[in-house]
Amino acid sequence: MTTRTGFDTDRYLEAQVAKIEQRVALFDKLYLEFGGKLRWDNHASRVLPGYALDTKIQMLKRLGKQIEIVHCISAKDIEARKIRGDSRLPYEDQILKDINELAELGLPVSAVVINRFSGEWSALKFKQRLENRGLRVFIGYEIPNYLSDLDKVLSDEGYGKPEYVPTEKRIVIVTAPGPGSGKMSFAMSQVYQDRKRGIASGFAKFETFPIWNIELNHPVNVAYEAATADIGDYNLVDPFHQAAYGVTAINYNRDVENFAILKRMIERMVGPDDPMTNYRSPTDMGVNMAKEGIIDDEACREAAKQEIVRRYFRYSRDFVEGSTGRDTLRRMDEIMAKVGAKPDDRSVVAPARRAAEDAERRREQGKGHRGIFCGAAIELTIRGGNRIIIGKNSPLMHAESAALLNAVKAISGLPDETYLISRRVIDSMIRLKRIYGSNAASLDVKEVLDALAASAVSDENARRCLEALVKLRGCEMHTTHILNNGDETPLKQLGINVTTDARIPLPTF
Repeated sequence: MTTRTGFDTDRYLEAQVAKIEQRVALFDKLYLEFGGKLRWDNHASRVLPGYALDTKIQMLKRLGKQIEIVHCISAKDIEARKIRGDSRLPYEDQILKDINELAELGLPVSAVVINRFSGEWSALKFKQRLENRGLRVFIGYEIPNYLSDLDKVLSDEGYGKPEYVPTEKRIVIVTAPGPGSGKMSFAMSQVYQDRKRGIASGFAKFETFPIWNIELNHPVNVAYEAATADIGDYNLVDPFHQAAYGVTAINYNRDVENFAILKRMIERMVGPDDPMTNYRSPTDMGVNMAKEGIIDDEACREAAKQEIVRRYFRYSRDFVEGSTGRDTLRRMDEIMAKVGAKPDDRSVVAPARRAAEDAERRREQGKGHRGIFCGAAIELTIRGGNRIIIGKNSPLMHAESAALLNAVKAISGLPDETYLISRRVIDSMIRLKRIYGSNAASLDVKEVLDALAASAVSDENARRCLEALVKLRGCEMHTTHILNNGDETPLKQLGINVTTDARIPLPTF
């Protein structure tokens, strides 16, 4: 699908870095809570076409030697083996991955803080795992009656109890693998303990969404509600900002709900003449300048609607797999209605379903294999136009595998009937699967890509198609059934936006 550029990353970065530096100038040190993913922000790049995937990394590099990074994780999430939705990694494995990748980019993590600790053995084991790698690890504790017992919170048994994290730089980036990791609690504890040490530190929030200075029901902001539908977040007009300035600003429920008590904490912690007491609303606490990068509002609206439809399919799959409930589905129905979106607004949905129906019809006519009936479709932009490429499952390949090969042939200008992988190679891979003990003969995406890479050594057409794989990044794809890891993981690694009807493919006889 051809997508107009709606966002100017350079223009945004210039405004965003200036805003952060303006906030830092008010304090000796600033703890900057980072919302969302630190390295690859796929959500932002999808709803703001033109937003570079590594925008946050570019921002950190522009801030330069002023920054250090602290990662937070909840002991409760370690104990529960909580999984991050995009990578399907447990939170602790995601942190290790982030630490390694940031180090490669010249942005080493200064420390890891394990929050909400109450003796969890799994958290202690993770702490040892980090320390064995030479990382500093600190422990934060759950504060009973947090946000209600201010005397307890603002004491050595509250914000004074967590282990103090010595930091050297003026900007401390506080990040986490997901929500509920205790980022704000850690930052406020550090401010409390810094102040006792004579360091006039402060706190601010950096969150790309919701964008505070576009309208409440703008699809870009509604797409944020879709992204958090499973945890019940929703956007609203910031009543504190409206009362203080007479200006409509958009925030989200948790920040608004907690602001009154947080403001009282700040006033008691730092006194009346401190820059932190000038926060008159939760919006004031933020440094979000995303609107400055929007250069084509209509393009961003359409991209956001498409993201909402993707989320609809994502939660439908989660429901089938048992990882979300009916409340999330009802919430998504409301969100879809709010922007006037329908499932078949996604252009690859109907072709994928027709491909599965055609596979079943051919079987009924005695022309196809007897088994499951699956379809897949990919949308390409070729020579300035859009084209839908389909794939059907067969005794040799999964539907996704067939669609992928058909797509790279189309990009390379090869006829559909071109054979990229010899039958001998396919038969050899099927024999290997038998040795592994698999009864499934047809090849998934990973297996087909391995076969394509092997064939490219001696076949020019295979080599051209292997090189064409990079042109699939950002393409849209839909399948009619739940994907296995051998299909889903490589498709994501190729940068393809995949959704599914989440049907469970049962064998037919």
